[in-house]
Amino acid sequence: MKGNTMGRGVKALAVSMAVGLGMTACSRDYTVGYLYVTNAKSTPGQVTAYAIDYQSGALTQLANSPLSSGGNNPVTLVASPNSQFIYVLNQGTSTVVPFGIGTEGQLTAGKASAILASNPTATPTAIAIDPAGKFLYVAFKYQAGTTGLGGMTCFPVNADGSLGTALPFVALGNNPVGIAIPATGGFVYVVDQEAPQTATAHGVLLAFTENLTTGALTQVAGSYFGGVAAGTTPSAVAEDPSGHFIYVTDQATNQLYGYTITAGGAPLAMLNSPFTAGLFPIAVTVDPRGTFVYVVNFASSTVSVYTINRATGALSGAAGGISVATGPTCVTVDPAVGIYLYTSNNTDNSVSAERLDPHSGALSQVQGTQFSSQGLPTCVVAVANGAHATQIVQ
Repeated sequence: MKGNTMGRGVKALAVSMAVGLGMTACSRDYTVGYLYVTNAKSTPGQVTAYAIDYQSGALTQLANSPLSSGGNNPVTLVASPNSQFIYVLNQGTSTVVPFGIGTEGQLTAGKASAILASNPTATPTAIAIDPAGKFLYVAFKYQAGTTGLGGMTCFPVNADGSLGTALPFVALGNNPVGIAIPATGGFVYVVDQEAPQTATAHGVLLAFTENLTTGALTQVAGSYFGGVAAGTTPSAVAEDPSGHFIYVTDQATNQLYGYTITAGGAPLAMLNSPFTAGLFPIAVTVDPRGTFVYVVNFASSTVSVYTINRATGALSGAAGGISVATGPTCVTVDPAVGIYLYTSNNTDNSVSAERLDPHSGALSQVQGTQFSSQGLPTCVVAVANGAHATQIVQ
């Protein structure tokens, strides 16, 4: 997420899809952005859409939501950098579905794409899009049948937001769980949960260079196939906007691992890493300023707050964390003003809304939280409303 000004005026090449997706001319100028939540309980799954109030951060569910996710068991989603599209990953049907975002935040589904055409039983686990919005990457388990290593598929993103033919997949470890792409572009990072080779499980962090023209990936020198050690059972990964630091949660040890990134893209463990997290941390994000890290702790139903040392990437803070509703699974910070944070709460069937202090990183509840969601919310993402200038509050 970036702090530069972004409109959502559709470019000439995207006009045909925009019209087809039913985008309207009006816009709520009191709405700073939109929030989208995947819900896994129904078959097919659903996506619930909300307007974000500019002054308070409160959520109002849009009239045309929820709507079908286009498949079963949606587990995560990602927004395009221009805030015109979201992409929903349906684990149960092994598909990714693009949705166009109208000027009132309404969604219209595009054509679903198979994660791995040669293996319909592949199990997708994570999704990310590069900062240019040209390539969508999806990690999955099971290259063939119901056993085997995982991999990562790259879909070219067309000008109208639809997905092109997938490139040949890149082999990964047994259980990839997260993908991170720096806002500076050029590199893709994947974190894997690996089966025990001796007595204990272990995690690895893999680094790839991205061909900015084709989307093809090449493993970074110094990031050997076994990867850089990343805890015992890693669960999520996030990068800071500068592209200098990477953070990985470990749900087994209740810790957060930090890495500095070399000029060549290789991750190096920070000397004072890991950092203490809450119970069963399973999601992590960095605010748009690159100043704070937020970790969602599923078992303790909290969000831990850390301050980033801009020189070293080291973290401070996170004593206890702030309580949210039960079973938080995912976290996002709005990209428009950067002062509203949201978590999807799987056990509570709700979304928590917090106001972020841009000076201290501290969180305080938005009035009206919790906001009702549909059954089993799994993940959440926010986009800016093009009727407002995108301005990250410093």
